Amino acid sequence: MTSIRDLLGESLAIGDRVYLTLEERDGRLVADHPNDASPMDIAVVEGLERLEERPPTEPVAVELLDRVVDGRIAGRVVAAGREQND
Repeated sequence: MTSIRDLLGESLAIGDRVYLTLEERDGRLVADHPNDASPMDIAVVEGLERLEERPPTEPVAVELLDRVVDGRIAGRVVAAGREQND
């Protein structure tokens, strides 16, 4: 069985935090993976209550989770807007 860690290789590890610009695709907030070599984009599925706007106008801090949603790596918003500067 192939794990998500096998799919991603060393492009980004589960638990890593990255700043991403989100957009809405197919009713979900998603971002391009910051590593062009990655086979999967990122779907933000947790922490959405932190967002004042959907999609937000500024990049947000997203933590990568250990599962796949709709063919994308799942992510959680950990900081948005002013929270990033606190």
